[in-house]
Amino acid sequence: MFRDRLDAAERLARRLSHLRGHDPLILAIPRGAVPMGRLIADALEGDLDVVLVRKLGAPGNPEYAIGAVSEDGSVALEEAARHYREEAVTRETERQRALLEERRRRYTPVRAPIDPKGRIVVVVDDGSATGATMAAALSTLRSRGPQKLIAAMGAAPPDTVARLEALADEVVCLETPWNFRAVGQFFADFGQVEDEEVIALLGSEHG
Repeated sequence: MFRDRLDAAERLARRLSHLRGHDPLILAIPRGAVPMGRLIADALEGDLDVVLVRKLGAPGNPEYAIGAVSEDGSVALEEAARHYREEAVTRETERQRALLEERRRRYTPVRAPIDPKGRIVVVVDDGSATGATMAAALSTLRSRGPQKLIAAMGAAPPDTVARLEALADEVVCLETPWNFRAVGQFFADFGQVEDEEVIALLGSEHG
């Protein structure tokens, strides 16, 4: 159990301390992971940016991921998506794409996107149930030529970690319980992070 996201971020920063001095690029998945990313970037003397991906929620059950969409427009669907009407999945995809476009418009004035090519890249999230969102982020970034691609998160089930290990050069996950139900179960405080906080954190050179 973590006190909050910053507690998890402090623990991740200790696990990643070997990257200090190597100018890592910390890419947080908004919005919840951005405070974590700021702390980790400061601890490792790296740069902070965001990687814009969104979970595709199942029709009628938005917390259940049936895929993910990336800022570049690519869509990765889970096997479970086949159980839902194609029109409903398309509507959800377009809705999440629009949210990604709006976020980029809001974030760009304070943080122009940083090129990951040739960089050690750490993708940060508070946790991952199915791995859909993190997998989409890793796949998008891999095509952009990072030197090394690391996935870092607070909690995920073992099968999700195994899935991500096939996409990343390294996966750092603090908690990997078999009885995983939801990311929030591992945080005493799992409050929502607002866009205003994200923008403030992206605009600060140090947290």
